[in-house]
Amino acid sequence: MTPSFWRDRHVFVTGATGFLGSWLTQALVDDGARVTILYRDIVPQSLLAHSGYLEKVTIVRGALEDYPTIERALGEYEIDTVFHVGAQAIVEIANRNPLSTFETNIKGTWNVLEACRRTPTIKRIIVASSDKAYGIHETLPYDEAAPLQGRFPYDVSKTAADLIAQSYYHTYKLPVAITRCGNFFGGGDLNFNRIVPSAIRSLLYNEPPVIRSNGKFRRDYLYIEDAARAYLTLAEKMNDAAIHGHAFNFSTESPKTVLEMVDAVIVVMKSAQQPTILNTATHEIPDQYLSATKAKGLLNWRPRFSFEEAQKITVAWDKTFFSL
Repeated sequence: MTPSFWRDRHVFVTGATGFLGSWLTQALVDDGARVTILYRDIVPQSLLAHSGYLEKVTIVRGALEDYPTIERALGEYEIDTVFHVGAQAIVEIANRNPLSTFETNIKGTWNVLEACRRTPTIKRIIVASSDKAYGIHETLPYDEAAPLQGRFPYDVSKTAADLIAQSYYHTYKLPVAITRCGNFFGGGDLNFNRIVPSAIRSLLYNEPPVIRSNGKFRRDYLYIEDAARAYLTLAEKMNDAAIHGHAFNFSTESPKTVLEMVDAVIVVMKSAQQPTILNTATHEIPDQYLSATKAKGLLNWRPRFSFEEAQKITVAWDKTFFSL
């Protein structure tokens, strides 16, 4: 993490009002970058708006499906670095609405990459893939050499976006790198389909947290500030062209079951509630977790926050938010 690296650098962020995008944009602004964001929907409770950082960035109105708008933004604002983190990111929504998910996640990715290819000022592009891009594997943890074989709508959309990003590197030598992370958690997550904000909200209302699966699914959980800094670290390392075209897993390498994650929230909140397990989740992969050996070795990246610290910070943030 090198704040001087970002001073006065022209950066474009897609998905900036989302969970990761909000934290990433805040970090870039704090480090002195001149940030331009692609802004589709007005979300007054988003972290970016709630924190006041929306007033500190340049806003381009448009969607990932709108290619001319993206190309215009990159050119007019002389963009140097692109963080493409915009996506339809909820598995359950993807199962209900696969076409809109494919449009956003796949077409949106090729639009961003093609606009970057046609913009001469671009020096580095980070594309957000996912652990879901790997699909189902018997051997875990995933490393970056594992085949990408998503089957369900969200997983397929990330597999496709990941492969498209690789194609632009191999065909055009576009300076792109790919991130593959597990589940994020932290303050500011308003997607209550996700287990951590859903559990915290339920407990604040003195209600039992609801688990859609059987509670035994194992996942990576990465604290959102560590995730945002992982993205910045990767971008900073891309002055080395040997990094271009590579994918990197970011993980604490300490997977937890959904039930373990909810139990940890219950402990932090000192609640007597117990979770309700519905066991109704479908089209989800039972176990997914990542090896971060490559990121640790090539990027010298490590998470800064312990799991316990991150849980306490997350609960404190949400308590403040829901008290407003």
